[in-house]
This record gives sequence, structure tokens and C-alpha cells, in this order.
Amino acid sequence: MIKINNLTKKFANQISLDNVSLELNKGENIIIMGQNGAGKTTLIRSILGQYLPTKGEILIANKDPFKDRVNTLNLIGFVPQLPPPIRLTVEELILYAKVSSNVNIDDIFRLCKKMDLDLQSHLKKVFFKLSGGMKQKLLISIAIAKNPDIFIFDEPTANLDPKGREMFYSLLEEYNEKKLMIFVSHRIDEVSHIVNRKIQMDLGKVISDEKI
Repeated sequence: MIKINNLTKKFANQISLDNVSLELNKGENIIIMGQNGAGKTTLIRSILGQYLPTKGEILIANKDPFKDRVNTLNLIGFVPQLPPPIRLTVEELILYAKVSSNVNIDDIFRLCKKMDLDLQSHLKKVFFKLSGGMKQKLLISIAIAKNPDIFIFDEPTANLDPKGREMFYSLLEEYNEKKLMIFVSHRIDEVSHIVNRKIQMDLGKVISDEKI
């Protein structure tokens, strides 16, 4: 599903990714681990087409995420660690998701309800003024409602309480069949019942890659 060949990314003289090669396939639930500065975020942003490689290439379903960004992003549901400061109202954000990604609005409401978020009472509020947990629940619901081939979750439960974390992983069990799921997380204990592959990074390199 995702093929990464000899990927190197430099920022000035700093090497953030150092000749990384990986193949990530449907049916794999992968956790990517490593200390701060290991290259995890740069790798994810490269997959999302936000960073142009210094060397090497990325292919997502044989598409280039830099040259064919719209079509590759349609294959991905992404939840960032820090919700962006979106200045749309909740209602506007939902409508944007519908128009840009063909997301079913009813599915967003249904998933938010399962995440214990009453979306109806917050529709007129500006997204960035919501609490951290509410933002994360809404972004998770939008990403899952998209029903993509690839899920990428960057510390998705960072702003969730224990009950919210439990509900999040419960939802994933409904959608993980024949998907590629990528978790960037320090909490392998949380995802040990889901993941079947662990990739460890350090100083821009993949230092271990094992099935678990």
C-alpha cells in the first residue's frame, strides 16, 4: 500500500530521515516508536505529502503523494497529535469534510455519539475553542467516517481520558479489516491488542522492524 524507497530528508544540514526504506501493507496494524527527534513526524508528514524528499521516493497505491496529492490524501484518514487551530465552526468543518472527502455527515454524528460527544450542541462553536478532548473526538470521528484504506494516528489518545481511549480503540475494531493502520505512539501497552508490527526509529533511521 505504501512503498518508501531510500527516503532521505534534510533540513539545512540536519538529516531528519536517513535512507529509510519500508513497505507497509493492508492488513498491517503498525506502531512506529522512537524518542523525540527520531524522525517519526517527518516520516508521517512525508507520507502525507507535506515534505518533499531530499532523496528517494514514496508511493501510495502507486501514486506520488507530492504530484498527485488530492488522490493520495483521499486514501488516508489522519488524526494529528495536536489538533490544528481551525477557525471554522464545528458545523462548517463537518460540511468541509463532506465536500472535500465525501464523508457521510450521519456517520460523523454516529461516531461522535459513540465517542460520548454530543455534536448537536456544539455545531455553532468555533473548532479551536473546543476542549482538547472534544477536538480529538471530532477529528477521530471525521477520519474514521472517511473509511479510507489507510489510517494514520499520531498519538491519537493524547487528549483523551481513559474512557475516551477505550471508546476510540473499540471503534477501530469495527473498521480495521483489510486496512493499513499506522500508530505513532509511545504507548505500546495501549495498542498491543491491535498492532501486529513494530517499527523503531532513531536519528532518522529504522533500527528495528519486527512482527509482533
